[in-house]
Amino acid sequence: MNKPFKTPLAAYDPHYDPLVSDGPGRNRDYAPTYWSATAGAPPEDDGAITRDIDTEVAIVGSGFTGLACAAFLAREHGIKPLVLEANRVAWGCSTRNGGQGQNASGRLTRSQWIERWGLDVAKRLHAEIRDGFETFEDMIRQSPIDCEPQRGGHLYIAHRKRNLDKIAAEAKVLTDVFGEPTRVIGVDELRRDYLNEAEAVGAVLEPRGTGVHPAKLAFGYQQMARAAGAKIHPGSPVIEISNQRGAFHLRTPGGTVKARAVGIATGAYTAPGMTRLLRGRCMPILSNSIVTRPLTAAELEATGFKTRLVLTDTRVLRFYYRLLPDNRVQIGSRSAITGADADHPKHLQLLIDGLHRKFPALQGIEIDYSWWGWVDVSHDMMPRIFRPEPGSRLVYALGYGGNGVSYSAQAGRRMAQMIAGQDFQGQDLPIFTSPLPTHTFSSFRRIGQRMLYRWYHLRDEAA
Repeated sequence: MNKPFKTPLAAYDPHYDPLVSDGPGRNRDYAPTYWSATAGAPPEDDGAITRDIDTEVAIVGSGFTGLACAAFLAREHGIKPLVLEANRVAWGCSTRNGGQGQNASGRLTRSQWIERWGLDVAKRLHAEIRDGFETFEDMIRQSPIDCEPQRGGHLYIAHRKRNLDKIAAEAKVLTDVFGEPTRVIGVDELRRDYLNEAEAVGAVLEPRGTGVHPAKLAFGYQQMARAAGAKIHPGSPVIEISNQRGAFHLRTPGGTVKARAVGIATGAYTAPGMTRLLRGRCMPILSNSIVTRPLTAAELEATGFKTRLVLTDTRVLRFYYRLLPDNRVQIGSRSAITGADADHPKHLQLLIDGLHRKFPALQGIEIDYSWWGWVDVSHDMMPRIFRPEPGSRLVYALGYGGNGVSYSAQAGRRMAQMIAGQDFQGQDLPIFTSPLPTHTFSSFRRIGQRMLYRWYHLRDEAA
């Protein structure tokens, strides 16, 4: 029996930028995240592509979406796909995010759904996202790897009184219109029963929310997919996808994969030349994250941490944070505009300052891990699982906007159903029937991003 071919491991590139780099590299090591450092050795894979191969289905990208799609194709449709990954398995966002599984996908609120599509579509979209959260929980329960789930909901913490009024109004919509029992929590209750955050003026508790160790979750998906018959090939970047005489040809450095169907799940790490179908359809945004050393008993008491719920604040440039199972605090937020500037100390300092503002008792605490990664933000702030060419068996699932930890499992499931030719409830919803939009001034997006960041910061911090 031949052993899988292992290409030499390349160094992590801290300056990789999907808008200017030719691609994400080949067989690069993981970013220096807390998750990759504590997940243990990655499960077995099938080695890099070394020759031309025929397959029924090729999946591009081995993050949550691609691995979930592979598992669903193999287990539910009898199709044993081949997964192609440029670097190590789950190298991109799936080992760099904050591990916050929420009852959401994309960046819009339910009220904004109603405004955009009307009440009926908004209710059916809510049902799809809620079903997606259950798919995510089912995958956690089935996983052979314990991803350290922290269940109980999502605490949305207002950092200004005007923001509390806004999220309280949205909580009423969630409860009254969508039947999602969402509760407003006053500042006294928040500090007594949850945590003593210095900035907080109140919060909203959403009932669905689960924190996970994302690398362990991805490795669990990987094991499930391979156990069902999928093949997973790291170190095999797809340079180009072409359609020749009714078959897709996916060119990699080691050989060409010929497939009857393709699923693209590359997120913000999509190589610009891979396919014209995705050119300019997502705006890659950098997000930074840090993890402290474990808190002492005195620090836990001073910060008032009685909760391990997933937490976000109400800034547009939001902080996302939580107390991890080993009593470390993880916190993340926005980062640099470009990859070239990603390691500038000011971006790390922004997170440290945010941590200190929220928890003054943690002034000077050691930071054990610091990293950043790219988020795939769609231009209309909603994801798509879409077949861009009618009759074609190429489907993409992208654009979660930082809210993909839970819904990516459902997106993988839906992409598998579309590839297999199976209908499903809600298939006429706009996230399945319309493409990711392009941006008219795509070459100037980062100029606008700089201006928006300055404006958002001023608005977020205004008294």
